[in-house]
Amino acid sequence: MNLGFLASHNGSNMQAVIDACRSGRLAASPVVVISNNVDSGALERARNERIPCFHLSGRTHPDPEDLDREIVDVLLEHDVNLVILAGYMKKIGPVTLATFPGHIINIHPGLLPEYGGQGMYGRRVHEAVLAAGAGTTGATVHVVDAIYDNGPILAQKKVRVKKSDTAGSLAKRVLEIEHELYVDTIGRIARGEIKLP
Repeated sequence: MNLGFLASHNGSNMQAVIDACRSGRLAASPVVVISNNVDSGALERARNERIPCFHLSGRTHPDPEDLDREIVDVLLEHDVNLVILAGYMKKIGPVTLATFPGHIINIHPGLLPEYGGQGMYGRRVHEAVLAAGAGTTGATVHVVDAIYDNGPILAQKKVRVKKSDTAGSLAKRVLEIEHELYVDTIGRIARGEIKLP
């Protein structure tokens, strides 16, 4: 199974998946990384791992339709079977969704369907969890569709919220389980234990 990554920032979830592939824990190959941020840590990680990588964004392709098609072309050129979002901050275009139906997955730093939707990402999720006084939070791996955080849920893992938690401390603990959950879920997809829609 060939994995293509879309990432915007540091790419730590991407690195966890790459490390699992390199160690043999995952029967998959990381074959390409695309970032909309030319200065992203994800592109630096890809270069360090000698994985082909590309900066594709509104700067390189001002027309959103052209950008969408170029992303698809790059993914297809590298024979990608599964598209992994790793902190990708842009909405997936209709051509990409149509080309990889049910085969684009994302990890969200909360227990969907709570604390999801447009504008709910990263620190904002953890702040909302704390503001609500929730006792548990966690991470969710889901299939990506045309609506933010809406696709079928594939796996979830919970984290207890401590009274002493800040958004920062909660983010750190959730990120640790994101790495485990993403690798585990991709492994289950690779082994056929999870059937993608």
